Amino acid sequence: MLKHELNEADGILVVTPTGPLEASDFERLAHAVDPHIEKNRKLRGLMIYTESFPGWSDFAALISHFRFVRDHHEKVTRVAAVTDSGFLSIAPSVASHFVEAEVKHFEFRDKTAALAWLRHS
Repeated sequence: MLKHELNEADGILVVTPTGPLEASDFERLAHAVDPHIEKNRKLRGLMIYTESFPGWSDFAALISHFRFVRDHHEKVTRVAAVTDSGFLSIAPSVASHFVEAEVKHFEFRDKTAALAWLRHS
């Protein structure tokens, strides 16, 4: 399950996985963020906020996640991975090969610093 909160004024989307990710999570996420992108042409920042990465519920969820990234990566300026998860802490080095956004890792306790970084894009 994936909770999300879009701050329209700042153009920052915070996603918080609360359990294994499902394909429907990415459909809901697209419905929430696409109108903002259509109106503003981009999303200033995306924060992935989770102490540990819960994984995907099944292969369909993994594919939906990849499709969401493929369809949105050119429209996001910065991505902050705010986590203590070893898997997500390597995200910046891996993501740089696949997305146009600047990606940076922050420790889970550094959410405020990550938000400040996203706001100054």
